[in-house]
Amino acid sequence: MIKKINSSIQSSLIVGSLLMLTQMVYGQQALLIDKVIARVGTETILMSDVENQFSYQAKRDLDAGNDLKCEILQSVVAQKLIVHQARLDSIEVSDEMLEANLAARIENVLRQMNGDESFFEEYYGMSINEMRDNLRLDLEQQMLAEQMQNKVINEVYITPKEVKEFFYSIPKDSIPFLNAEVELSEIVMAPKVNSEERSKALQQIIDIRKRIVEGGESFEDLAKTYSDDPGSGSRGGDLGLAERGIYVQEFESAAFGLDEGEISDPVESVHGFHIIKMIKRKGTSIHVKHILVKPNITEADRIKVKNELDSLKIKLDSSEISFIVAVKTHSLEDVPSYHNNGRIQNPNTGKSIFETAQLPSDIYFAIEDLEVGEITDPIEYPLPTGETYYRLIKLESRTKPHKASLEQDYTKILNFSKESKKNEYFSQWLEDKLKETFVELDKRYLVCPELDKLLQTGNLND
Repeated sequence: MIKKINSSIQSSLIVGSLLMLTQMVYGQQALLIDKVIARVGTETILMSDVENQFSYQAKRDLDAGNDLKCEILQSVVAQKLIVHQARLDSIEVSDEMLEANLAARIENVLRQMNGDESFFEEYYGMSINEMRDNLRLDLEQQMLAEQMQNKVINEVYITPKEVKEFFYSIPKDSIPFLNAEVELSEIVMAPKVNSEERSKALQQIIDIRKRIVEGGESFEDLAKTYSDDPGSGSRGGDLGLAERGIYVQEFESAAFGLDEGEISDPVESVHGFHIIKMIKRKGTSIHVKHILVKPNITEADRIKVKNELDSLKIKLDSSEISFIVAVKTHSLEDVPSYHNNGRIQNPNTGKSIFETAQLPSDIYFAIEDLEVGEITDPIEYPLPTGETYYRLIKLESRTKPHKASLEQDYTKILNFSKESKKNEYFSQWLEDKLKETFVELDKRYLVCPELDKLLQTGNLND
C-alpha cells in the first residue's frame, strides 16, 4: 500500500503542476461547496483538492468512480504528509524563488497566447494578478514537497555489491533486451553567404523598413508578405513574450534596447537581416515582432562548404588533426554539440546515447556501414528555422542488440538499481512518517478501505 501511494506521488506532482492553471476555471464553483475532508499533521485537504483532479482525469476515463477518487486522495495525503514534514524540518521556499516560479509559469502560458492578456483574462476568468494569488499557496506546497522528497532520496547511496545483487535478483527470463545503441560526435559548418546575395538581402530589409516608417504601411502586413521566418511570419511577425537568453545575441541586444512602438534599424544575425518592433515590456520580458530577410544561399556556396568539410575529413582520417581540436576550430559555436566536444545529445534523454531506431534516417544510413572511430562524408543538416547546414559525423561507439549484462551495461543497471533503492527508501520513509503523524479523514465524503486500514483513522466531526 505504501509503495502504491509512493508511486502515485510523482503523478500527483505532475498532474498538480498541469492543473494549476487549468483548474482555475473550475475553482470558482469549487469555492461554493468546498470543505475540509482530511487533516495530515498541520496540513488540511479540501474537497476541491480531490474533486478538481478527479474531474480532470475523469475526462479521459469515462468509467472513473470512487476507486479513482481514493487513489487521488491517497496521493494528496502523501503529498500533504511530505509538506508537513518539510515544515517540521524547517525547509523553506524563498519569496524570490516562489515569485520567479510563478512568473515563469504564467509567462509560459502568455507566450502560448502571444502575450494577449485580454485573451488570458477571458479564458481563465480572472486577471493575471488574481491568477498569481490563486496559484501561490499550491505552488509553494508543491515546491516544498519536491525539496523534501529530494532531500530524503539524496541520502541514498548504492554500492557495487548492491548493483550486482539487484541484477542477479532479476529472473533470467525478465532481464531486458536492449536495442542497438550508438554514440555520435559532429562537426557542423554553415554555407557562407556571398557578398552579392548579402547586399541584396540588406537592401530589401532597408526598403521594407522605409515602407513602414516613411510610407506608413503595416508592419504586420509586410511581415506576412515578406518575412522569411515561417514561425512568426503568418502571425504578422509576432514572437510573443520572451526573457533574455531566448534570442541570438545580436537580435537580443537590439530588441532589449528598443522603446515601446520603436522599430529597429536592420539587425544582422546568423539567420539573416531583421527589423524589430517593440510591442511592450513586462517585467524582465519583452514582446516584439520582427521581419526576417534571409540572403539566398547559392549552389556555389553549398559546394564550397562541402569542399571545406571534405578537406577537413582527409586531415581527420590521416590523424593530422584530432576530432576535438577540429570541433573547436571549425564547428559552429551556436550548435549545442560544440560545447560538448562535438558529442551529440539525445533530446529525449539528455544523454549522448541513441537507440539506432531513434536516429533520423539520413544519419542512420550515413553511419550504417561505419566502423567505430570512422567519419561520414559531409551530409546535410536541415534546421527547424529553414536553413541547411552541413556536417561530418563520427561514430564514437556502437552496441548490438543484446540482453542486458553487467559487463556491457553496468551504468544502466547502476541507474536502475539506484532508482529502485530510492523508491524503496522513500516508501519506508513515508511509512515511518505516517505512523508518527496525526491523519484524520472525513468518511462522510469518501470511504477508502485500503487507506483507512493503513491509517486506522477516525472521522472528522465537522
